[in-house]
Amino acid sequence: QNNLGLMFLEGRGVPVDYTEAMRFFLSAADQGETFAQNNLGFMYENGLGVPIDTDEAVRWYRRAIEQEGGQKLAYNNLGMMYLNGRGVPADYNEALRLFRLAAEQGEAVAQNNLGFMYGAGLGVAEDDTEAVRWYQLAADQGEASAQNNLGMAYLNGTGIAQDYVEALTLFRLSADQGEAMAQHNLGFMYENGLGTPSDDAQAVNWYRIAAEVGSVVAQQNLGRMYSQGKGVPIDNLRAYAWLNLAAIGGDSDAVEQRATVEQSMNAAQVAEAQVLSTEIFERIQAGNFVQDE
Repeated sequence: QNNLGLMFLEGRGVPVDYTEAMRFFLSAADQGETFAQNNLGFMYENGLGVPIDTDEAVRWYRRAIEQEGGQKLAYNNLGMMYLNGRGVPADYNEALRLFRLAAEQGEAVAQNNLGFMYGAGLGVAEDDTEAVRWYQLAADQGEASAQNNLGMAYLNGTGIAQDYVEALTLFRLSADQGEAMAQHNLGFMYENGLGTPSDDAQAVNWYRIAAEVGSVVAQQNLGRMYSQGKGVPIDNLRAYAWLNLAAIGGDSDAVEQRATVEQSMNAAQVAEAQVLSTEIFERIQAGNFVQDE
């Protein structure tokens, strides 16, 4: 029944139907199936087939870990609730404990999260070397976010010797799995010639890929490339449109850069750029990735 629920959740062989997924998960969860209990927590946490209810999400995550052995992903998910204060008061120590329980069972997502806790000093003394150790364990399992985080450690030389070539390799592994921050970071590496010869066209390509899935910093950098004519011809219309999106997303650099670009545009051009920015935003929200050239 849990597997049937997953088929409806993910649209495998049947149309996506969150209500049906909930029905199967609930039936399996009531029989003590820990995977289904964890999945019910996920449904309530994200409002799939039911209104968002973080208290109910926490309840199901708890049920999934209460049985002997527990459900390792549920330990991680409950840890995230404690980390972010959703359905429970924020508690970094408890988040750390839960991440560790899952990580020590080999759960890659939890290993990455434990690395984050050590790197940020949340619930534990900051320890970049320990952060790298957990990122490496998760990255070795192919966990995309951990590959990006480990790449950042190699890029900056935090907890491990600086190595631009290794950073580039890890960013590419992560980017190829669709990790937007890694896609942006690949753009940064190509633009600045780190671990690879400088290539502005490749930088634009990777900034665009990340920008099209909503990365604010990638949108800012893509707009900047258009405004400077790096890797693409100068195009104030597209520069303004992307910088406007990034500015709305809270990027302060984009606000300043948008104002600079606007000085080279007349009122009609600004209006056109604002329309384009809205169109791009709507296509991103719909998952209809922009091809703006």
